[in-house]
Amino acid sequence: MRKIIIPILLVAVTFSLTEISCSKKIQGRTDEAPMLAPSNVDINAGTWKPVLLTGPTEFPVPAPAAVNTPGYIAELNEIKGYQKSLSNEQEKKIKYWGAGSVLRWNELMRELVAKYNLPPYQNPDGTYPFPSAANPFAYPLFPFANPPYSARAYAYIAAAQYDALVAAWHYKKLYNRAAPSKTDGNVKALLPQTELPSYPSEDAVLAGVTAEMMKLLFPGEIAFIQQKAEEAMLSKIMAGAATRSDIEAGEALGRFVAQKFTARARTDRAGAAAGTPTDWLALETSATSRGEIPWFSLEIPKRPPMLPLFGRVRPFLFDEATVVAIRPGPPPSTSSQKMKEETEEILNFIKNPTSETIRITHFWADGVGTYTPPGHWNAIAAEDFIKAKFSEVRWARNMALLNMALMDAAIVCWDTKFFYFNPRPTQLNSNIKTLTGIPNFPAYTSGHSTFSGAAAAILGYIIPSRAKAYDDMAKEASLSRMYGGIHYRSDCEVGLVSGKQVGGYAVLRAQTDGAD
Repeated sequence: MRKIIIPILLVAVTFSLTEISCSKKIQGRTDEAPMLAPSNVDINAGTWKPVLLTGPTEFPVPAPAAVNTPGYIAELNEIKGYQKSLSNEQEKKIKYWGAGSVLRWNELMRELVAKYNLPPYQNPDGTYPFPSAANPFAYPLFPFANPPYSARAYAYIAAAQYDALVAAWHYKKLYNRAAPSKTDGNVKALLPQTELPSYPSEDAVLAGVTAEMMKLLFPGEIAFIQQKAEEAMLSKIMAGAATRSDIEAGEALGRFVAQKFTARARTDRAGAAAGTPTDWLALETSATSRGEIPWFSLEIPKRPPMLPLFGRVRPFLFDEATVVAIRPGPPPSTSSQKMKEETEEILNFIKNPTSETIRITHFWADGVGTYTPPGHWNAIAAEDFIKAKFSEVRWARNMALLNMALMDAAIVCWDTKFFYFNPRPTQLNSNIKTLTGIPNFPAYTSGHSTFSGAAAAILGYIIPSRAKAYDDMAKEASLSRMYGGIHYRSDCEVGLVSGKQVGGYAVLRAQTDGAD
């Protein structure tokens, strides 16, 4: 068997190898995405409420040189030099990044998550190895980008991008330097033109902040990430959208903002989310003391549970006390008639599958080797945001809201899972043979349902005309886990409600961030 991989920014994790059969093809839009041509440049976005920054001026950006200085004229000549002999490959890069840097970096994140979403194979003695952020190239590779890890990764990058662009928009309006193609008629505008000032370059801000965050989250990909950042920035120079000084100021601002987010990431308790054997035993003992059948790993040999202490990670949208306060009530007792009925229902689904239930099960599986359920909702959002013609800063704000909701949904869900430590349907009835493997963590509540409820709530607020469609997708994603034999009805129904509650906090933030 091929060797595999592991996880969380300073965390070791686990997932079921049997879910590899559910691998979902990564859905990028590299060729078909249109050029970004926002219907509104949101020129006042510098006044929007950031996530971590104290304000848009926390990191100063010096005033640019006047457009009639020799240095700036030399920068215009650099652009003309590129445009004089652009190759087909360079034109492709301009078109690729011209679709929008928030979109493209999100696609690249989804690809990295899918690449690293592989659990480690066991050692010869039946134990499991753990990855090390200090040595990411040793087996198992770091990270194992499982659902909680990926939700957190998407959130940190999206939130950092948003804060960086809020600051950039402040300085754009303050300095009001026109784009090179508007300053010099001999510079061609190879991308749609707007009235947005070019200093500092928003694409360079995004390259700076995203590259620094991604290097922390995927330390084995530093060369690849840096290559993409340089490619993104150079494409804007070649396109006549930014000068070298626009780029340098933007990249520096992005890196400063990244430092604030990486400092938070190093202290949010994700590094302790794997727990210890003592922690795992305490969780099992607690369930047993309540008279319940506890969850246990069904893998052979038994694998440590996936991030049992992830519920203690620091959320973005509310505080740690709220995680406990909104924890759902208990599932049906494992000895109750209700649980017996719910188990029988799952057995019936497994014994009587239809082409539609099988399709739904595999469409939403998002298991090992995929961009995970949070990534699936990022892909759904990206499709709709492209059609909405948002500005880069509004793209970033909306992605930040979505991904902070998904991360906090993971925290609330994992807190619930390991508080109740409820068994999977297969444990209560061995005749239940799942269609997509058995995730290596407790059943209640369903992660897919919680993620989907949160995503549907905030996306429905961002694009009200699609609210019903998002709710329908969330319900289908939730049902898919019953159809696949992975969850009971109570796991899914309560998970949806819990996720929507988390999504409600994202909506509250959206209503008060100044963007609407």
